[in-house]
Amino acid sequence: MLDETNEVPLEETNDSTLPTPDKTAPVIKENAEISNEEPVKEVEATDTVEFNDLVEEKETSTEDKAIIEIEDKIAESSEQTAHDNVEMVDYSSFSLEELVEELTTLIKDKPVQSINNNVNKIKNTFNVKFGALLKAEKEKFLAEGGNIIDFQYKNPVKTSYNSILYDFKIKRNEFFASQEKQLNENLKNKLEIIEELKHLVDTAHGGNMYNSFKVLQDRWRAIGPIPKAKYNDAWKTYHHHVERFYDLLHISNDLRDLDFKHNLEEKIKLVERAEALDKLVDINEAFKELQVLHKLWKEDVGPVSRENREAIWKKFSDATKKVHDKRHEFYRGLKSKFEENIDKKLEVVAKIDALDTTRNKSRADWQKSISQIEALREQFFAIGQVPRAKSDEIWNKFKNATKKFNSAKNKFFKDVKKDYLDNLNKKKALIEQANAVKDSEDWDMATDIMKKIQSDWKKIGHVPRKYSDKLWKEFKDACNHYFDRLHDKQDEGNKIEIEVYNKKKELIATIKKEVEGKVEFTIDTLKGYVNDWKALGKVPYDMRHIEGKFNKLIDKIAESNSMDKETVEMVKFENLVNGYLEQKNFRKLDSEAMFVRKKIDESVKEIQQLENNIGFLSNVTEDNPLVKNVRVQIEGHKETLAIWKTKLSYLRKLEY
Repeated sequence: MLDETNEVPLEETNDSTLPTPDKTAPVIKENAEISNEEPVKEVEATDTVEFNDLVEEKETSTEDKAIIEIEDKIAESSEQTAHDNVEMVDYSSFSLEELVEELTTLIKDKPVQSINNNVNKIKNTFNVKFGALLKAEKEKFLAEGGNIIDFQYKNPVKTSYNSILYDFKIKRNEFFASQEKQLNENLKNKLEIIEELKHLVDTAHGGNMYNSFKVLQDRWRAIGPIPKAKYNDAWKTYHHHVERFYDLLHISNDLRDLDFKHNLEEKIKLVERAEALDKLVDINEAFKELQVLHKLWKEDVGPVSRENREAIWKKFSDATKKVHDKRHEFYRGLKSKFEENIDKKLEVVAKIDALDTTRNKSRADWQKSISQIEALREQFFAIGQVPRAKSDEIWNKFKNATKKFNSAKNKFFKDVKKDYLDNLNKKKALIEQANAVKDSEDWDMATDIMKKIQSDWKKIGHVPRKYSDKLWKEFKDACNHYFDRLHDKQDEGNKIEIEVYNKKKELIATIKKEVEGKVEFTIDTLKGYVNDWKALGKVPYDMRHIEGKFNKLIDKIAESNSMDKETVEMVKFENLVNGYLEQKNFRKLDSEAMFVRKKIDESVKEIQQLENNIGFLSNVTEDNPLVKNVRVQIEGHKETLAIWKTKLSYLRKLEY
């Protein structure tokens, strides 16, 4: 506190961060934002002019630009609160499940501001691993004949990941909202301190003035960060009124010189640290450290004597400019590389634009084109960045080129989708038909319908994949239901047919005994055997050879008993045809009818040919052996023709 002579006691002047101007000399303002410091006019106690009004405007030099850039970065960092980041882990070996588990633990147990780097690393690792999995599933889907437009892949791990990431975003947004509220509250408090400081200087009451100033100073330092947009103005205004306060104090020259000396030593250390940054390989790390040094210079270290002020500031600003220029040179190199990327990216865009899709007529054609586009897209993004001024232009060209391709692709697959829906309706209709006849007892009718349905199903193309498996299961179940019933019925019928086969074997054995016993057979006896044979029924398909044995036995009986040839032929023919009817082998019946007609035509032609041959014989009597032979052949063909006509007449009477 002040003594009776309004002098500040020596032991109380221990704040080395505050300026202590000489009461007899003009106050020199040390400004960390400019390289050539301008003197500030001595301000009366009643002067309330803002800091920005005290500095003369002048043209910004290259050195000033370096300082301004640092100032802006310091302002940006002014919003940051102190926190300990969670230790980074190598997530590359983690599985998808382990990444989700780690993300859950971080978000649940750690402050959101401490895990941002870890969350970003987990996101990048998860996206790479899941992208590889998705690509493999897509290739598998296409290899199995799927259409890329129908590809869908769901993974519960991805669902959990998205949910947890959403929780992180909510938690982070809540933190930022709370932080913004606190920043504005801190700004309000600092502005109130500035007003109190202005009032303290303006009223200039000697008694507790210094102690009141110290309280305000402690309160200022205790207040946390403020919005970066207000940081520089708030600090300059506060610093201006601090200088006004010291202008009113009468501090001894010894104390002031001691303070100046201490501050000079601290600033020399900062200069040395700034000069050492020029040797750092990592230019971004050097720039970050330079920001820290400027913040220390600005906020923690007080002024130096007038004769040292410009020199020490020049050293510091020169070191700053070196780092600044080195950093800008680094980014100029990047810009040059970015310029080269322009032509590379435009070349890729031209390839995309030139891709001809007019010949794509099938899904396979389009899938090939899609693969080509995917390869070009990957090439485009792998090239790297381009200058910001060209970024939008090139991106728009890329989008337009891919949009042209996608429009053609979407039109094709839209038409394909329409075909898929038509196919879907057709297959549903077949399923309805199958379900309608699957329990039918009319086996012949139902079997024909089922076979036709199966044939029609194979002719129908693809359907949307999400319906494919379900439709196939419904169709297969209906078909299996019917054919299982049919097979059960056939198994039951096979037992009966085997019994028929055994009985027919017994009948053949009985007839053979009678033949061996030289029993005389009549046509009626023969017809009786045929009727008995027919009455026994069908034999299994693979045992039909017994029919041939029976017919040979009938032929043998007919030959040995001089029976009428036509009658015997018709008995055998009727037995054969009736066998086809019992088996419902209508294809065989149709073939038999065609065969009979063919034989009739052949017989007629043979007769005509022989009669023509006789016409060429002149001066030959009927007793001539040659003529007699031809006449015999003609009669034989006529008898055969009569038999074939009788067979055809019998076939025409059948209804099948």
